[in-house]
Amino acid sequence: MAVVSDELSLNWAELCDLSLRTSTWLRGQQIAKGDRVALLCGNRPAFLVAWFGLANIGAITVSLNTALVGDGLRYAINQSDAKAILIERAIYDTMRADIEPVLAGRTLLVFDGDEELFASARAAAPDVPYDGEGSDPLTIIYTSGTTGPPKGVLNCHEAYLASGRWMSHFLAIKPADRIMIFLPLFHINPQIYAVTSALEVGCTLVLRPKFSVSNFFDDARRFGCTMFTYVGTVLAMLASRLHEADFDHKLTRCVGGGCPPEVWRTMQERFGIVPHELYGMTEVGGWVTGNSTKDYRLGSCGKTRPDVEVEIFDEHDRPVPAGITGEIVVRSREPFTLLLGYWANAEATWASSRNFWFHTGDAGTKDEDGFLYFLGRLKEIIRRGGENISPFELETALLFHPDIADAAVVGVPDAIFGEEIKVVVVAKRTFEPQEILVFLKGRVPAYMFPRYVQFVSAIPKTETQKIQRRQLRESTAGTIDLKDLDHALSV
Repeated sequence: MAVVSDELSLNWAELCDLSLRTSTWLRGQQIAKGDRVALLCGNRPAFLVAWFGLANIGAITVSLNTALVGDGLRYAINQSDAKAILIERAIYDTMRADIEPVLAGRTLLVFDGDEELFASARAAAPDVPYDGEGSDPLTIIYTSGTTGPPKGVLNCHEAYLASGRWMSHFLAIKPADRIMIFLPLFHINPQIYAVTSALEVGCTLVLRPKFSVSNFFDDARRFGCTMFTYVGTVLAMLASRLHEADFDHKLTRCVGGGCPPEVWRTMQERFGIVPHELYGMTEVGGWVTGNSTKDYRLGSCGKTRPDVEVEIFDEHDRPVPAGITGEIVVRSREPFTLLLGYWANAEATWASSRNFWFHTGDAGTKDEDGFLYFLGRLKEIIRRGGENISPFELETALLFHPDIADAAVVGVPDAIFGEEIKVVVVAKRTFEPQEILVFLKGRVPAYMFPRYVQFVSAIPKTETQKIQRRQLRESTAGTIDLKDLDHALSV
């Protein structure tokens, strides 16, 4: 079986046939090689069929976040110069007012779920398989745009195929595996870690509409899943909310980024699931280092894939010794394994690729054995009184507080220390803010203790669960200064 959802199942022959017929149908809509087509679809087989059909033409799928609205949505459609918009009707109905202003000169293709798209496909003859080059563009995926307008990352066929080959090798993925996908298919994570791995070995993809803590293990049991892909918040939520051991499932491993050691241990000890932490981003073709079945080190992002190079550079683009923090930089050993560039943004492409290395903007270090450790975004690292503080590390500690449902950490300007630490908390029940300091004592160094606490109803996040830190830095409503509170209490 190739793909399974609540509504239907397709074997590999059926998926291939539908994709080739969709390719013919799309040609009939005047879609040609090199055209950009914006795809907006939920986690359903239709996404895969549409994507593969476009790929078979040599068209470029503009894989858009289904939660985009307003100017953000229109920006992506306009900046990619999309010739057509292929969209699921339920999504179109909610986006109609936002999309209509940019429809002029574009083809709008709306389909009612899987069956309507498949019916259109079945009315066409199968297209001939694609005979293009691996270097041909395949997708444009837009970055989060935390410091400016989102950049469209252009990746080619070979970047996807190479990542799938090495992923299946690192994780020993076999045809009998069943990979659960609950992260949105528009994101590089499931596209690379799951879909292209399945294409490589012929295993099964189990599509779920979204992530649900309460349904997670029930879904895993119902579909016989053996692995899944993750972002860090997914594992943190499972570890913090499911306190009873559960080994009544077939899940053996998971792969993704953002799993801290404490959560890592919990996943193994409480659920029997081995996290395979990796380091990756859309720009590097999905991932470049990972913990494999043979080379595995808790707390690390694993070792480098054989077809790329990963180094740690200082601010002058010079390599640093093992154990020293710097910027993670990447370059390829084999052609077309990294991004082709940022779409219609030569300046950003050049700036990120100086001295023939792709500069990730991420802080990291490597140990003597070549294992990579991710320390956070360089621009998100909090520099307090000469100490570099990773928000990620502090957030992980906070999530184990029994009364904290979610937490985020940001730096705010300070005249004395340069930056101070603000903790933003979603509480399960009301508690005194000083309790956070009591809880953190012995869990993190004293220099990581927060100065400010802000209680909120929800942490603003993207669809792929990235914290929207700029919003949190700018929001001051209800912020409590723990220093003032301590002074008031002492008086």
